[in-house]
Amino acid sequence: MSKKVISPGGNITGVVELPGDKSISHRYAILAALAEGRSEIRNYSLAADCRSTLECLRELGIKVEVGREGVHITGAGLGGLKTPRRALDAENSGTTMRMLAGVLAGQAFSSTITGDRSLRRRPMRRVMEPLRQMGAQIRSGEGDVAPLEISGGVLQAIDYTLPVPSAQVKSAILFAGLFADAPTTVRESIATRDHTEIALREFGAVVEAVGDAKGAIRVHPRPKLQARQLLVPGDLSAAVFLIGAALILPESSLTLHNVGLNPTRARVLDFLISIGASIHVASLAMRDGELTGDVAVKHAALAGGTISGAQVAEMIDELPMLAALGPFTEKGIEIHDAQELRVKESDRIAALAEGLRQMGAKVEEFADGLRVEGRSAGKLHGAKVDPHGDHRIAMAVAVAALGAEGETVIRDADCVAVSFPDFFAALERLRGAA
Repeated sequence: MSKKVISPGGNITGVVELPGDKSISHRYAILAALAEGRSEIRNYSLAADCRSTLECLRELGIKVEVGREGVHITGAGLGGLKTPRRALDAENSGTTMRMLAGVLAGQAFSSTITGDRSLRRRPMRRVMEPLRQMGAQIRSGEGDVAPLEISGGVLQAIDYTLPVPSAQVKSAILFAGLFADAPTTVRESIATRDHTEIALREFGAVVEAVGDAKGAIRVHPRPKLQARQLLVPGDLSAAVFLIGAALILPESSLTLHNVGLNPTRARVLDFLISIGASIHVASLAMRDGELTGDVAVKHAALAGGTISGAQVAEMIDELPMLAALGPFTEKGIEIHDAQELRVKESDRIAALAEGLRQMGAKVEEFADGLRVEGRSAGKLHGAKVDPHGDHRIAMAVAVAALGAEGETVIRDADCVAVSFPDFFAALERLRGAA
C-alpha cells in the first residue's frame, strides 16, 4: 500500500494532453469486439478500469493488441463471442460489469462476471432487473451483488424507464437490445451521458431518439457492426482535478488539449464558470461524433454554490472535486440529491466528509450529500488521509492539499490508477513548469 506526500503551494502552469476518456474507451472496446473487422482505437485509456474491459474481452475470445499507437481489436461480430473458460473479472470497474452484463445477456452461453471486494459490494439489481425482463436468467450474490451468473439467448425487446438516472444501466439495456427480437427503448427523466448512443451509431447501429416529454432512445436489433478507426478524446473527468488545482493556486495558467466536451459531460465547466472560474474553450471540433476542444484555465476567486437535482446526474463523477473546492470559495459548496455517491467505489459522501474534516474543513453531512464551508471557516492544514481505496477521493484530497498549510499524506495513493495513473506525475510536472 503506497502513500503520497503532497506539499502545498506553487502554481499550475503549462500545457497538458489528457489520457483518453474512460467512459468512451469502455464503449469503443466493447463495440469493436462485436463488430466485424479490425478496429483501431487511439488514445485508449490506460486506466485500470479500461484494462479490465480489455481482459474480459480477451476471455471472451476476442483478439486484443495493445501498442504505442493505441489498441487494436479484431471483432467477432454479434454472434462470435466464445464461452469463457473462467469467471470474467471486472476488478474494480462497475462500468465493465454493468455494460458487459448487457452483452452477455444476449449470448447463447452461460458466463459469470465478478470483481474485487469493492465491486462485489456495489448494487447490481438496477441492471439485473431490465435484463431479466428481456429474458436473461441472472443469479447474483446475496443482496443483488456480484458475482453475476448470466444465462442469455435471444432476448425480448422492452420499453424501459430508468428508475434512477444511470448511463451504465442505459448502456447495458441498449447493448442487450442489439440481441433482441425487436427495437428496444430506454427512457430517462434526467438525461445521462450519451456516449453509448454516439458510439453505436459510429459502428453502424440504428439508434434514434424518441420524441416525448421524458426523452427516450431506441436501438434496432441485429445490426451489422463494422470495424472503425477512432480517436478517444481527453477525459474531462480527469481534467477536472487539474482544473481544480489551477483554480486553487494563485498565478496558475493551464491549457488542456483535446478534451472531450460532450454536452452531457461538460456541465461541470458551466457550473465552475457560474461560480467565478476563469475558463475558456477554444478549437472546438467534432470527431467520431464527439465534441472536443482545448480548455484554458486561470486562477480565480470562486463564489461557491449549490448542486442539486438534474445537475447531480450530469456531474456525478466530478462531485468529489467540486466538494474539495469548498474551503477555497466564498460561500462554500453544498450538494444534495446525490445518494448515488454512497454506492460508488466507496461511500464518497462519508469519505469526503472524513478526509476534508481531517484537514480542518467544516463539513456537514446529509443523507444525500454534504455542505463544505467556505474560506471564512479557516484555512486547511496538512493531515494523514485515507481515501478508502477510491481514486476520485484520493485526487480530490490531493488538490485540496495544495492549498493547505503543511504537508498532507495520502494513504493508498496508488488507487488513482483506476482512472488517472499519471495524476501525481502530471501534477508535479505542471508545478515544476511554474
